Amino acid sequence: MEWKNIYRGMMMGASDVIPGVSGGTIAVLLGIYDRLIAAINGLMSRDWKKQLGFLIPLGIGVAAAILLLAKLIEWLFEHYPGPTQFFFLGLIIGVLPYLFHKAEAKQKFKGSHILLLLVGVIVVGSMIFLNAGEAAVITTMDTKTYILLFFSGFIASSAMILPGISGSFMLLILGVYPTVIGAISNLHFDIIAVTGVGIVIGLVFMSKIINYFLTHFRTGTFALIIGLVIGSIFVVFPGVPATTPLFLLSVVTFAAGLFAAYILGRVEYKDESTQ
Repeated sequence: MEWKNIYRGMMMGASDVIPGVSGGTIAVLLGIYDRLIAAINGLMSRDWKKQLGFLIPLGIGVAAAILLLAKLIEWLFEHYPGPTQFFFLGLIIGVLPYLFHKAEAKQKFKGSHILLLLVGVIVVGSMIFLNAGEAAVITTMDTKTYILLFFSGFIASSAMILPGISGSFMLLILGVYPTVIGAISNLHFDIIAVTGVGIVIGLVFMSKIINYFLTHFRTGTFALIIGLVIGSIFVVFPGVPATTPLFLLSVVTFAAGLFAAYILGRVEYKDESTQ
């Protein structure tokens, strides 16, 4: 068991609670994205025990963060939405140098790769124009509702595993985000179970597609991933703070995000070099 993955999972879980922030981006920041995809994809292979040793601690961390931090992050998002988003903005921008390094962009990027990068920017950046207004908590639980929750989980997890695309944001667009977050906060196990099954199936399905492209078109896939991450900057950016105290607080949280990305990058680089 790779127990170090618990803290990595907690960071991914914390980010997945917030609409606009992608757990896939955090996995990239932590240097485990391609390994995560390979591990999920390898659950059906002979090495499934080895893959579980990687995934179980990660899953524990994700679940713990969602359960323990959902209320805290909701509170921060409700009372300090701008500074909270600026922290994640710092994290996202901070990961870009590592991504370009990992993709060996200077040596390998050609015109087609730049085009793929721009496509990624446009695909995610255009999400700022999608209508994701407030939705009511669903109180009537029937077959139709459970089907909606299952497919919402499937779509959200498919987005969740792609850097730059937030699973929570997809739940918001589909109108079930308040219902799912409320179910987690109040432990409504029927909603959690149905949505959870959709999420697991979606993760397995999308990981197979991403694994194929990482294996056969690695540089092009990384170019697209970098574009998706850059595009998420436009989605997460909350606008210029309205007051001076809020502006100063946002500068501090943005700097904290950049610093956190730098520290995590140092830890992950060191971890890579010892393997």
